[in-house]
Order: sequence, then structure tokens, then C-alpha cells
Amino acid sequence: MTTRLPTYFVSHGGGPWPWMPDMRDMLASLDTALADMPRQIGRTPKAVLMITAHWEERAFTLGSNPAPGMVYDYGGFPAHTYSVVYPAPGAPELALRVQGLLQEAGLPVALDPQRGYDHGTFVPLAVMYPDAKVPVLQMSLRAGLDPAEHIALGRALAPLRDEDVLIVGSGLSYHNLRNFGSGGRAPSKAFDVWLQEAMAASPSVRAEALVNWESAPAARICHPREEHLLPLMVAVGAAYDDAAECVYHDETVFGGVTASSFRFG
Repeated sequence: MTTRLPTYFVSHGGGPWPWMPDMRDMLASLDTALADMPRQIGRTPKAVLMITAHWEERAFTLGSNPAPGMVYDYGGFPAHTYSVVYPAPGAPELALRVQGLLQEAGLPVALDPQRGYDHGTFVPLAVMYPDAKVPVLQMSLRAGLDPAEHIALGRALAPLRDEDVLIVGSGLSYHNLRNFGSGGRAPSKAFDVWLQEAMAASPSVRAEALVNWESAPAARICHPREEHLLPLMVAVGAAYDDAAECVYHDETVFGGVTASSFRFG
């Protein structure tokens, strides 16, 4: 019997940082944390299901292309970062399996045979699995960004953990592009203290805290728009009863911002 895989929420950093030496040095602790995930997991999964903060659709949408291209969804970076290629194969059969799970759960789901990997997907994976041999299924958030619905999505995906599929929510625990540097230091720290406490709580308390995340200290300063927090809801839902562990924590990101990542199970 295959051992159940954990789930992860990863703070994926900024833009195409692995291909920019100065930025990669700044994010050295994130680099180390992402690179350590295969060791933590203990084996190579059959596939990675990546829920990316950089894709929203009216229904939860799955990339069904067997050979996805690239989506360079960032701006103002060096020219070479717009020719980066992460050639991991897609996972169209897994897309059909996930489609069935969501239909059974009564959640809206669609397939997209065209969309390529955005940087919420290819950036962390390029550090986790640099050889790009593990098949990848990219999945969108749902427009409206309802926390409870994204926890329900995670719960529908939970059987995949017993099918050797690694579920990763890719976002950022602090995401206010207009308030990096010293201005983000205090709010990001306050929000992270709340987040650490929420993740350490019992399953029902943790889920309730996430549904009501806007009541957290500095919540709307840290997330003027919550798309980078929603992948956490999916990772928690898929490992609903499992304990959390903080696997990445840095208080110096982007000039003083605090950011964290978590493993569940």
C-alpha cells in the first residue's frame, strides 16, 4: 500500500527569481525549503497537482494539455526570464480523475487544453524538481475566492493523497505588491503570528479561522486581494485532520516582509 502523501502550501516568492542570481540569493531560505521537499516526501510522486494563485476561472479549471507551454505572467524582469522553459509533461489522465472527484462533490469544474504553466507553478517546481520529469496538473482558483469553497475543493481532492499525487497550493502568505520593504514589516509579522497560531489549532478551529481570515490582524493590508492566500485553503482541506508544520519562515523577504510555508500530514 502506498503511504499517504502530505500536502503543502508554499510561498512561491516573486517573479522568476530562480533565474536571477541576486534575487535567488535574497530568497536563499525559500530556495533551500523548496529543494528539501522531495527529501521530506521520501519518494518521487506519480504527479504534482499544483493549485496556482495566478489563475482564476468561473469554475475550478484543470490544464489538460499533455505538453503545456509557458505563461510569463510577470513584468519588468530581465529579457532572459521570458524564455525560461519548464518542460514537465502534463497529466491529462489525472485531469479526468480530478474532474470526476469534483463532479462527485458537486463543485463546478472545467478542462482547459490550451493554458500553459504560469509562474505560480513553474517557479517552485523548477526548484523542487529541476529535471522536470514529474508530470504536472495545474489547477485554477475559482472566481469569487470563497474560502469555504476552496477548503471544500481540498476535501474533494483528498483521495489523491492515497494515489501518489502530491497536492501543492502555490501562493504567498503576504502579498501586497505596493507595500513591500519596511512598510510591510509590521503587518506581515502580525498576520504571520496569527497564521502560525491558526495552523497549529485543531482541524475545526483551523478551518473556521481560515474561513474568517479577514478578521486576522492586518489581514487586508497583507492581502488586499486574497488570491495568494486561497491555495492554503485547498492544502488544508485536502489534509483536513492532519497536523501542520511550518517548513519555511523568513522575516527578511523583500526588504523585511515575513513569509511562511506549511506542510500538512
